[in-house]
Amino acid sequence: MIVIVGPTGVGKTKLSIELAKKYHAEIINADSMQVYKGLNIGTAKVTESEKENIPHHLLDICDIEELYTVYNYQQDCREKIRQLQEQHKNIIIVGGTGLYIKAALYDYRFKKEEQLNEYLELSNEEISNRIKQYEPNHNVHMNNRKRLVRLLNKYEQNLITEKTGNQPLYSFKMIGLTTDRKNLYDRIDIRVDKMIEDGLITEVKALYDQNIRSKAIQTGIGYKELYEYWDGKCDLEEAIDAIKVNSRHYAKRQYTFFRNQFSDIQWIQTNYQNFDRTIKEAINYIENH
Repeated sequence: MIVIVGPTGVGKTKLSIELAKKYHAEIINADSMQVYKGLNIGTAKVTESEKENIPHHLLDICDIEELYTVYNYQQDCREKIRQLQEQHKNIIIVGGTGLYIKAALYDYRFKKEEQLNEYLELSNEEISNRIKQYEPNHNVHMNNRKRLVRLLNKYEQNLITEKTGNQPLYSFKMIGLTTDRKNLYDRIDIRVDKMIEDGLITEVKALYDQNIRSKAIQTGIGYKELYEYWDGKCDLEEAIDAIKVNSRHYAKRQYTFFRNQFSDIQWIQTNYQNFDRTIKEAINYIENH
């Protein structure tokens, strides 16, 4: 198993495809926004042509209005690993959501789902009112009891970890792609401009017009900023600038998490002029360490 991490815009997708071709591997997504259907351009989701017929898993697995947590990812990713290992497949896990990777691959325990409260004594309206104490503008429909129960549990129990272990549960090699900060920030700016060119505004406007204001939208970079534009809180140029600034801040937080939480990362400088060198360096590490 190979794990590829790094900040947004550093070349993880490209490396994962090349390594998957070499090792006849299948890819598991570890990006918390790419699990959602319909969030494509703003999440830089791998396109069908980019996949080059490599099977990808845990992409587009839930609706935008669903609440998908790190606990859900832990269950889904471990189950997918189990299935692929049973089929004797090589596995590449790729993404920038460090907490998802930590929860899935290490001894990271949550309260069991069976222990979650069903709130049988409360009506849907009472559950909704209780949620509003935590999230006044929540938009879960009154008739959707299952989601109401899940959301209230999330706030009241917070799926607190019993143990945040550093013990890996699997054998894997972890590669981190990196580049100098200025280069990364420049590339993020260019990438955001390309997203706008590729139709990000149209993608987000379609969601805005459906009045979708779920957690994925309210926290997703590229989505929340454009919502503020249509809400009249800023002009379009300010919204696009905010996407760039927030993406740069996110990249910084990603670095901090990876460096603090994973001691076993082999960092490789992305060579943008000659990406083959980056691939060779990754293969050299995988095969000789």
